[in-house]
Amino acid sequence: MNRLDTEDTIVAISTPIGEGGIAIVRLSGPDALKIADDIFISRKGAKPSKFKTYTTHYGHIIDKSQGKKTIDEVILTVMRAPKSYTKEDIVEINCHGGVQAARRVLELAVKSGGRVADPGEFTKRAFLNGRIDLTQAEAVLDVIRAKTDSSLKVAMSQLEGELSRSINAIREDALNVATQVEASIDFPEEDIETADKEELIRKTADIAGRLKKLLDTYDEGMVMREGVLAIICGKPNVGKSSLMNLLLKRDRVIVSPIPGTTRDAIEEFINLRGIPIRLVDTAGIAETKNILDGEGVKKSKSYLEAADICLLVLDGSTKIEKPDLDIIKLVGNKKKLIVVNKSDLARKLDAKKMKELLGDANIIEISVEKKKNIALLEKAISEIILAGSFSQGEGAIVSNARHKALLDKSRRCMLSVNKALRTGAGPELISIDLKEAIFNLGLVIGKSVSDDVLDRIFEQFCIGK
Repeated sequence: MNRLDTEDTIVAISTPIGEGGIAIVRLSGPDALKIADDIFISRKGAKPSKFKTYTTHYGHIIDKSQGKKTIDEVILTVMRAPKSYTKEDIVEINCHGGVQAARRVLELAVKSGGRVADPGEFTKRAFLNGRIDLTQAEAVLDVIRAKTDSSLKVAMSQLEGELSRSINAIREDALNVATQVEASIDFPEEDIETADKEELIRKTADIAGRLKKLLDTYDEGMVMREGVLAIICGKPNVGKSSLMNLLLKRDRVIVSPIPGTTRDAIEEFINLRGIPIRLVDTAGIAETKNILDGEGVKKSKSYLEAADICLLVLDGSTKIEKPDLDIIKLVGNKKKLIVVNKSDLARKLDAKKMKELLGDANIIEISVEKKKNIALLEKAISEIILAGSFSQGEGAIVSNARHKALLDKSRRCMLSVNKALRTGAGPELISIDLKEAIFNLGLVIGKSVSDDVLDRIFEQFCIGK
């Protein structure tokens, strides 16, 4: 979709397809009201083009090609430009939920001159028309995909412009530095004075420091945005599936006393104290000649490699065995919690041996059978993820890999500028890195971005948003 394709009128179903109480068909563009006039009859006979902005009206959708046949009973809302989501004329038609009613309204709108919107095209128009910048546009998708209150808080912070304001302020300061450097290029007889140079060194160091502060929020931001991959691993029959069910607070995984019941990795999402977690119950990792069991073990190992945190489950009622040693070796230096299950039975697990193998790893003793210490385990999981430095969405937070890469490039450019100033490099060389830093900051917020990048961003959206 070319960034100039904003002269036509787009239409889409903005609610999920399927049965429901209400479905919304949305139109945006110069002919939105004209199309509405063509397919909508109000109870009092007035046309949508005559309605005041932000008013809602009862009526019917009709098909003129079938003698003004009534298609559905609807509520129509008018939002006139520029005070709308896209800064264009918008019409929203609330029809009955279900596949057929919404589809027929959409077809009539297209027949009357509309075009089916591309994914994310409404939000893309909001960006192109200057209502929001690119970080805010991307935050719309994060709001839609938010899985917890914390992830929603981070997304809303970005949507409200918290990150944009921080980046704009940094970019403005970088532009001020560039102005001073450019002046020395344009007027070479007036070289950068010593006092001015010291001030520029201070300013560039400050800009680099502020960029680092933003970059330091990335790990936290990604936890909130994408969630944490937590793997429950251990040898067969140590209680992994029972633990999975307890953490999910429902019976999702089949549990039996027969070792090897879980042959495949089972993945579910949980909201643990506001942290989105992809929780995976893996097949018991042990040597086997069974082909199916072998595939399960192979998959478990691949999950283990990708894990952000491992819940290594040991059986407290048995001694440490070779399969335990093999798994401990596989876990290696990954962030982990040692979960000693079956604490309700006689203890046979050698504490001294555990200390030798696991060092100062955090150990939680539980009993899935008696549901003992599960709340303590949940607390320990959240603490090891947050590691005591979590802001819970306060202030500007970077949670997007694209933003991180560009901010990191800008920071390295500013560090290079700072070094060049301190070593007495010429203003022409300093200017190159300064321009690069400013350009990359512009890419984050959309002041300088290609159509290809925009298309890649907005194609992730659903149609209708």
